Amino acid sequence: MFNSLRGIAGGKSGDALYLETGGVEWEIAMPASDLEGIPHGGECRVFTWLYHREDQMRLYGFADETRRNTFLELLKVEGIGPKGALKIMGGIGQEELERALENEDLARLEAVPGLGKKTAQKMLLSLKGKLVRSPATQAMPVTPYNDLVLALAEMGYDKRTAAEALAKADAGLAADIKPADREKLLFKEAIVYLSGS
Repeated sequence: MFNSLRGIAGGKSGDALYLETGGVEWEIAMPASDLEGIPHGGECRVFTWLYHREDQMRLYGFADETRRNTFLELLKVEGIGPKGALKIMGGIGQEELERALENEDLARLEAVPGLGKKTAQKMLLSLKGKLVRSPATQAMPVTPYNDLVLALAEMGYDKRTAAEALAKADAGLAADIKPADREKLLFKEAIVYLSGS
């Protein structure tokens, strides 16, 4: 589907950006904070996600892939739909959201407009350790298997724990294994370690 659109910001209205590209003007719903960073008449790239249901279609846009990933993670939380996720992201900055989740700062999450105590608790349970660039994740060493860390995170594992499991698995493998085979073995061994087998 659409990964991103590049074009000229023709205008803004409420939570929507009007992006002109190839003779077509797209209406893209965006978090307020992402929308503010786009200059009127300037060229920009918007990372997109298409919401498609029987009775409606809506295109959502984000300043970068991290913001889009945050939106998609928020949609996995029970009780949060696309409009709610957009409102949450517009009411708290990316780094502040990541910090609140990592520190289990329920009071900060509850202060986000439109986010009640129950939904904030669900967010903590669902998203702790899953968002990109959290302080803990920033401290994670850059490794040749960062893609594997992300794949394991998508399966529900904490990124730091996944990185540790991969490091342990890597230490136990012979140095002369082909890169493609090594990646498969690392993934398999990390899952064994993470499952406690």
